[in-house]
Amino acid sequence: MEPPSASPRAGRGPWQELLLAVSLLAFWNPPTTAQVTVESVPPNAAEGKDALLRVLNLPGDTASLTWFKGETVLPTHKILLYVIDTKITTPGPAYSGRETIYPNGSLLFQNITLNDTGSYILQIINQKFETALVRGQLQVFQPVSQPLLTASNTTVTKDDSVVLTCSSNNTGVSIQWFFNGQILTLTDRMKLSQDNSTLTIDPVRKEDAGKYQCEVSNPVSSNKSDPVRLDVEDDSTEQSSGLPPGAIAGIVIGVVAGVAVIAALVYLQYFRKTGGSGPV
Repeated sequence: MEPPSASPRAGRGPWQELLLAVSLLAFWNPPTTAQVTVESVPPNAAEGKDALLRVLNLPGDTASLTWFKGETVLPTHKILLYVIDTKITTPGPAYSGRETIYPNGSLLFQNITLNDTGSYILQIINQKFETALVRGQLQVFQPVSQPLLTASNTTVTKDDSVVLTCSSNNTGVSIQWFFNGQILTLTDRMKLSQDNSTLTIDPVRKEDAGKYQCEVSNPVSSNKSDPVRLDVEDDSTEQSSGLPPGAIAGIVIGVVAGVAVIAALVYLQYFRKTGGSGPV
């Protein structure tokens, strides 16, 4: 296939001018194009990649093919015109330099951008000057960047609350939460915001301690945050009374024994200084 001409009028002859004029005046003819369809490959395209509006079941008597951007067939919306017999491609005002039309009518987009998202119309004119319009759709998404996960506090006391927030620079994303590398199973103490960007745990339990992550995704990509570790401590009351009774008894006995030893040493020192004499 010849590359698109640099000039919008390159290769245009009287036959093409006639086709263009007829295409704007002709009407839909179901019998000739009832099975013609357009599908996007892939269904959801990633920004910077290539995408194809693939035409299926193009009629054998097709004379010309014209792609338009948008919902209406206007000369200002024309991307490319391809004439079957002459194999001449003529660009229109909406041609960006990244589109290529094939003899079967399919339209290739190279290095696709977010601005390419939208509706497209393929105008088919047969050798009887009958016209049909077939619509296609492109959905382009930007690959998501890594989200940022923050916590209101990374060390909390049991029965306190904590709020984890997942922040993303991308819009229209889905958010999934992970705990210790696995999809988080929500308990009755956990609550997600409407858009899933905030996770609140109230009250916190010891079993909530661990590594949390959030993942953002759209139809073409996904990305996880760095993990945030949550530590859960016992409250001060539990810590002060945490020794078992046996340990407390041992401490008391040790203190008493220590006092007795010190008293014996003091008495021995006194006895040495007085030579054993002293008040009876």
